[in-house]
Amino acid sequence: MKNVDSDIKRRNGQKNARNGAKKIGPATLRLRNTPLKPYKSGTKGGNRLKKRVLFICTNNSARSQMAEGILNALYGDKYEAYSAGTDPTEINPYAVKVMAEIGIDISKNQSKSIEDLRGLKFDLVVTVCDRAKERCPFFPGATEQIHKSFRDPANLKGSEKELLAEFRQVRDEIRDWIIEYFGERESIESGKDNLSTK
Repeated sequence: MKNVDSDIKRRNGQKNARNGAKKIGPATLRLRNTPLKPYKSGTKGGNRLKKRVLFICTNNSARSQMAEGILNALYGDKYEAYSAGTDPTEINPYAVKVMAEIGIDISKNQSKSIEDLRGLKFDLVVTVCDRAKERCPFFPGATEQIHKSFRDPANLKGSEKELLAEFRQVRDEIRDWIIEYFGERESIESGKDNLSTK
C-alpha cells in the first residue's frame, strides 16, 4: 500500500509540474497597483456559469473593445465580455497600443456587428456611446441594458502624442467605471450568497 501511495504522489507531482510549466500569456496586468491575472483577448472558456456582458458602440473600434478587454482582465472569473458595433469598421491601432501598455492584448480582435451576436443571451448589455444607444435602444436577448457614455477618442485631431494621451484617458475612464460598477455588483452578489448559505 505504501508503494502505491508513493507512486500516486509521484505521478501527481509530475502532472502538477507539467501544468505549472504552461505559458499564460502577457505580463501580469497591474491596475491601480493591484496585481491581476494575465488575460489574452479571445480566450473564452465558454463557461455559462459566468455572466455574459455585451459592450456596444458605433464602430466597435475602440471604446467597446477596451471595455471588453478590461472586464475580462479584471473580472474574467465571473464575467464573459463581448463587444460589437452598430456600424463596425476595424480596431483602432491606438486602442491596441494603449491596452498593451497595461498588459491587455486586443490585437487579434475583430470589429463585429451586433447582428453577428443576435440570438445570444446576455445578462447585461452596455451601450458606451450615445449613437449606439439611439441605434440600439433595446438588444433582444438582454436581461438588463444600461447606458454609460464615453467620448470617442478617435474624434480628436492632433499629433500621435496627443492622440495617445486621449486614448489613455478614455481607457482609464472606462477602467475606473468598470471597477466601480462591476466591483459593486460583485459585492452585492457576494452578500446575497452569504445570506443564502446561512
